[in-house]
Amino acid sequence: MGWLSEALGSSIGKKFVMGFTGIGLILFLIFHLVGNFTLYGGPEAFNGYVHTLDIVKPIIRVIEVGLGLVFIFHIYNGIKLWWENKKARPNDYKISGKSKNSTLFSRTMIQTGSIVFIFLVLHLATFWWLFNFSGEPHEKGDAYYAIVVEWFQIEWYAIFYVIAVILLGFHLNHGFQSAFQTFGWNHKKYFPFIQKLGTVYAVIMALGFASFPIYFLFFYGGN
Repeated sequence: MGWLSEALGSSIGKKFVMGFTGIGLILFLIFHLVGNFTLYGGPEAFNGYVHTLDIVKPIIRVIEVGLGLVFIFHIYNGIKLWWENKKARPNDYKISGKSKNSTLFSRTMIQTGSIVFIFLVLHLATFWWLFNFSGEPHEKGDAYYAIVVEWFQIEWYAIFYVIAVILLGFHLNHGFQSAFQTFGWNHKKYFPFIQKLGTVYAVIMALGFASFPIYFLFFYGGN
């Protein structure tokens, strides 16, 4: 397996891992957002959705482990690539033409990724941990929805959530295009469409996830 480790450790290998894991996370976010939209259906709809996931809990656990590994590989390779690029171009920030050769999204990938990581840890410590290990949701059938309402009505958490998912949108906008480029899908005829599709996807994800704390903090009247 030494050849595999060597291949994945190369610059091209790291970019391949970033592209592959990036596509996996892009698909996960779509399903996650669709599931979360049941929040607008009220306690019965959302709790029903979560209970449906409970029915296939062993499968969900396998998926969670897989997602955890994907996140770890993605974060590790992202930081390593950023550091290697930084060492290769120590005077990069002094080059005046830098902004002309790259986008704001690509130049801030490490910053937006870092904030999204902090948000992910906080998100897991609140919703995921409470849903799975607090015991309360299983004792009270409507506690899943109540947990979401409680946290999204905490002002600092709701504001941070909105900021984090907007930055996630920045991260996704470049990541979406970069993933396609990694696999060679960057032909000049159709790559402009991929760029636009990536922007549309990023905007939908950012606004979709941001809508939940905004709704519960400012418009929720109880059910």
